[in-house]
Amino acid sequence: MSQLEGAMAAMIKVFHNYSGKEGDKYTLSNGELKDLIKNELGNFLGDPKDQAAVEKIMKMLDENKDGHVDFNEYVVLIAAITTACNEFFKDQKKK
Repeated sequence: MSQLEGAMAAMIKVFHNYSGKEGDKYTLSNGELKDLIKNELGNFLGDPKDQAAVEKIMKMLDENKDGHVDFNEYVVLIAAITTACNEFFKDQKKK
């Protein structure tokens, strides 16, 4: 498996490690999203102790307004964070 294929497989696996603990196995509930952010994205997003911040992220991601984050909506989060990190490191490299 290539490095990129491994990254894609890891992204899929992480989603499914958290989805379904509180209901639908194909979506993330508010609590599941909070756990995923805390455990998997803590270095980039910090510890999501502020429930209001998690709810704000959830509302931004939940495009179809069903109260859950599906895989496609999750991919948007990962892409946005990846883009932001890339921009940060590009700016740091210029300095």
